Amino acid sequence: QVQLVESGGGLVQAGGSLRLSCDVSGSTSSLDAMGWYRQAPGKQRELVATVTIAGTTNYADIVKGRFTISRDNAKNTVYLQMNSLKPEDTAVYYCWLITGSMIKYNYWGQGTQVTVSS
Repeated sequence: QVQLVESGGGLVQAGGSLRLSCDVSGSTSSLDAMGWYRQAPGKQRELVATVTIAGTTNYADIVKGRFTISRDNAKNTVYLQMNSLKPEDTAVYYCWLITGSMIKYNYWGQGTQVTVSS
């Protein structure tokens, strides 16, 4: 069983920075990609950034140039560096990964709250 545990959320002023971490445990031998999604109150969960096993990254337009996703394969951890934060970045941030060969499985962390004050 795969488990994802996020950390690093908190309260920050607009223009500030935070770094989220996601520690992954369990079997990830057929890992395809990892990433971050977020969900603000009253809104649907949306993609923030992903990184494939090959290292290809993808970002939502609204975070391009401000957020950076990275992986530490040795530690089995994925990070999200968030700079120039805006109040509209306030949300619960979820770590995500997809694994499996013939059948794909999605896994989610429990989420970490990020609040950006104006």
